[in-house]
Amino acid sequence: MSQQHEHVRVAVIGSGFGGLGAAVRLRREGITDFVVLERADSVGGTWRDNSYPGCACDVPSHLYSFSFAPNPDWPRTFSGQEHIRAYLEHVADVFRLRPHIRLGHEVQMMRWDTDGLRWEIETSRGRITADVVVSATGPLSDPKVPEIPGLASFPGKVFHSARWDHDYDLRGKRVAMIGTGASAIQIVPSIQPEVERLTLFQRTAPWVMPRMDRRVTAAERWLHRQLPFTGTARRGLLWGIRELQVSAFTKRPNQLGLIESLAKANMAKSIKDPALRAKLTPSYRIGCKRILLSSDYYPALARPNVDVVASGLAEIRGSTLVAADGTETEADAVVFGTGFHVTDMPIAERVVGADGHTLAEAWKDGMESLRGATAAGFPNWMTIIGPNTGLGNSSMILMIESQLNYMADYMRQLNVLGGRVALGARPSAVGAWNRRVQERMKRTVWNTGGCTSWYLDASGRNTTIWPGTTGEFRRQTRGVDLSEYEVIRPPGTREAASGLVTEEAK
Repeated sequence: MSQQHEHVRVAVIGSGFGGLGAAVRLRREGITDFVVLERADSVGGTWRDNSYPGCACDVPSHLYSFSFAPNPDWPRTFSGQEHIRAYLEHVADVFRLRPHIRLGHEVQMMRWDTDGLRWEIETSRGRITADVVVSATGPLSDPKVPEIPGLASFPGKVFHSARWDHDYDLRGKRVAMIGTGASAIQIVPSIQPEVERLTLFQRTAPWVMPRMDRRVTAAERWLHRQLPFTGTARRGLLWGIRELQVSAFTKRPNQLGLIESLAKANMAKSIKDPALRAKLTPSYRIGCKRILLSSDYYPALARPNVDVVASGLAEIRGSTLVAADGTETEADAVVFGTGFHVTDMPIAERVVGADGHTLAEAWKDGMESLRGATAAGFPNWMTIIGPNTGLGNSSMILMIESQLNYMADYMRQLNVLGGRVALGARPSAVGAWNRRVQERMKRTVWNTGGCTSWYLDASGRNTTIWPGTTGEFRRQTRGVDLSEYEVIRPPGTREAASGLVTEEAK
């Protein structure tokens, strides 16, 4: 078979935390017949793409790393983008993943072959077929830029935070920052000292807590290297604290009032102007949108060369930016910190299932999956960081590792069943799982807090966040329950015709 029509047991899409984690786990399961298809020219996922000034993680370093690949040498308690990217490159090397990784291979379409029981994958470098697809493209991979009238004719520079133009010098420029999410609150203090004027377009004020970041001392790093259990204990403590916080988010949002008071006190320390403080005070319950961490965001906003427009960008007329409230601002550059396609992931347009429909069509009324992993009508296809696996207060690496457990057992079940076989999530199982999730979501702060966040899809349904602890999710994804799946054999085979498959699935 030619290289253009290579067949593999598993094709992993993406090489961020999810994709590299899947690759490590496959090797540990004894599966070496797999490829990792990556559209870019290096690994790293969102930590490769986001290189804007000040880019860093808002989860502590020792929790934002794989449990099977601890790093005793994190330089800071909250890592910067360059250190996380270097960590992922290190994982690719240490676990000998490079031979499996195909850089510059953008997946253009994936189609399920019902007769062959395999996925036909068209990439920018040719065709590959695979028995199983693990999609790890991630929700923070495709930037979202709003359609602003007049944007195309803006004479200055325009880019998204996740596509930062490092060749463009912001020094002495009039810069407009659109959005106030996690990226924006890191960019603002990083560029404020060098720009002539910085105008922040704030559609919704975020809740901001201090960022307790510091250097990790040489003594701490030595201790974690010499006595690895100390690093494990540190990780466990960070995890446990966040697990205890979950009930306030998911069951008792009114308990978050104290945290709001602390956030307001944090703001008052830096923002002395009552009018500006009023602009920056959110009108919704803390936690409804992600709580942001920064110790220099508010001080930057108080500087004389910064203006805060408490309104979204509505129109651009030449080099004049017009807010929804009518405020006009002249700008040389526009930076969009407007997030990503999360509830409408573009990869879903490129996955064609057993009935000939795309995943996007199947999810037109909202994303749904079984245990955050598999979708009805898409056999032997699995997603990492799928619907309702996001977190509001802890590390996504914990959720990824739980899904890797599920993936590993999925592969074991296929091996036990033997021969050419696929597992298809039963629509009844997918429906039952999502009804339980959505029922629990009703009382959470994300649904009751009075905000509109990127957690919600176009119909207002929260298809992003997991309404429980990471420990509970791990228990729910420890293994595959075959009663939730249809076992599929090639048409015309003895097993498919005799009904023995149904008995095996029970």
